[in-house]
Amino acid sequence: MIDQHRPVKVIAVTGGKGGVGKTNVSVNLAIALSDLGHRTVLMDADLGLANVDVLLGLRPKKNISDVLSGECGLKEVMLDVCENLKIVPACSGTQEMTALSPHEHAELVHAFSEVSDDIDALIIDTAAGISDSVVSFVKAAQEVLVVVCDEPTSITDAYALIKLLNRDYKMTRFRVLANMVRTDTEGRNMFGKLLTVTDRFLDVTLQYVGSIPYDENVRKAVQRQVAVLKAFPKSKVSLAYRQLANKVNGWPVQTVPRGHLEFFVERLVQGARPSD
Repeated sequence: MIDQHRPVKVIAVTGGKGGVGKTNVSVNLAIALSDLGHRTVLMDADLGLANVDVLLGLRPKKNISDVLSGECGLKEVMLDVCENLKIVPACSGTQEMTALSPHEHAELVHAFSEVSDDIDALIIDTAAGISDSVVSFVKAAQEVLVVVCDEPTSITDAYALIKLLNRDYKMTRFRVLANMVRTDTEGRNMFGKLLTVTDRFLDVTLQYVGSIPYDENVRKAVQRQVAVLKAFPKSKVSLAYRQLANKVNGWPVQTVPRGHLEFFVERLVQGARPSD
């Protein structure tokens, strides 16, 4: 029997800049977690430039904007991707969705409470940049996975995002994933560059969670509109995603509310109450 009060693992995948491969990381991590038996939901939180559904070759009839307008509930917009995995699609080319009010963001976060009994993990694929939207979703997650790649602007923008979250919202713990690396050493060097500046200027803890190798199969999978984990399951990049999922599986799950807007906070409050 499922423990109705069991907390949900909520991971925001972010990076500061575009082009670091966040959506590929989000999609393949979600699939790898679902393959481990976790009932997983992947939310496309790039609200105005949806791309998760495009990457997976899906054509949603409804999306997040329909939830916000009150036209339907969250369950009605979810699409099945594979066993144990559903996605919540965003909409594309809708400017007003990129400028939601704090109240609308809160409505979206609270909307997930209706599916909390059927989910073990929520992956949030954030938009690029450090907009209010990105910050809102990152703050509402338990874990922040910062994706970097080997470009100077990637490290600079990741630092800017971490600095903003630390300075303005007192967030102190971040996990870092190096993407599209040629060697493991390259990934560690990227992390080292970021760690050097955060250690010098910020009071934060960074944890390196590993790297995802550069692999031509990723491009081929994108062209086919299939996740690389499904299209090329034996590739080195697919193996890396499975290793990442195993690490994520071992991360402790938050069990008490932190006192601000967050996903599934009702379940945390219930779980924190002493049993009768």
